[in-house]
Amino acid sequence: MALTYAAVAKKPLIFLRTTGILVEQFEEIVKKIEPEWEKTIETKKKRHGRTSNLKTLSDKLLALLIYYRTYITHEFIGYLVGLDNSNICRLFKRLEPILAKKITIKKDRTLTQDELIKILADVTEQPTQRPKSKQKKYYSGKKKRHTLKAEIIIQDNGKILSVSKTATGRTHDFRIRKEGKPPPGKSEKYADSGYQGWQKIAKNVVLPFKATKRNPLTKEQKKHNHNLASFRARVENKIRDLKIFKILSYVYRNFQKKHNMRLNIIAGIVNLKCGF
Repeated sequence: MALTYAAVAKKPLIFLRTTGILVEQFEEIVKKIEPEWEKTIETKKKRHGRTSNLKTLSDKLLALLIYYRTYITHEFIGYLVGLDNSNICRLFKRLEPILAKKITIKKDRTLTQDELIKILADVTEQPTQRPKSKQKKYYSGKKKRHTLKAEIIIQDNGKILSVSKTATGRTHDFRIRKEGKPPPGKSEKYADSGYQGWQKIAKNVVLPFKATKRNPLTKEQKKHNHNLASFRARVENKIRDLKIFKILSYVYRNFQKKHNMRLNIIAGIVNLKCGF
């Protein structure tokens, strides 16, 4: 018997564990992408072929979210839903661009240049398979392995405001920031020591103090660093929410060009989970 949405939705806890979201949130996503999906259906009606085992859009989206949440192979997903590996590949290829269009992180146009907000920035790394060429470019000295990196910027209320383009493991955190889009509105910016130099090109940047052999930290500087680390825990927790979806925490084994799209989709899902 193939796995279906109707069957799994009857068990909310199992549904949450296998997809990463609640049934109500899942149905909200279906409503958002359904009009766009119907357009693709109209195009496909002109073609001939067998009827898919995944008869509804909910069944198709369930298969994709299980893939994001568990990062099992396409063959395993196909076995669960009763489809061949090649059909799973074609399904995800059609469904992901629609999700990227409707669920992805978009620029918040309600933030004006005069509105003062607090934002937190951090870079997350994910291990990836060793590339066949340009291996040094992907090697992270911090993680001691080949990785992909991306910057996450959130507001102090927990809303993800932006996700940078995917960079290679050797790219410095500050370089990702310099090459990225400027933060929204007039904002106070909080970051870790990897962003040293940001204060030279932007205003209202709060960074931790760094000690040297000749100049140890004072009590006030230590207190500042402690308070900053406590405040920055919000962005660390948000990265943890993203990495609940194992496609962003396990060794990434797909094409790199799709990594940024998937990161944006999952960031949009996390915002939806938090009510943004």
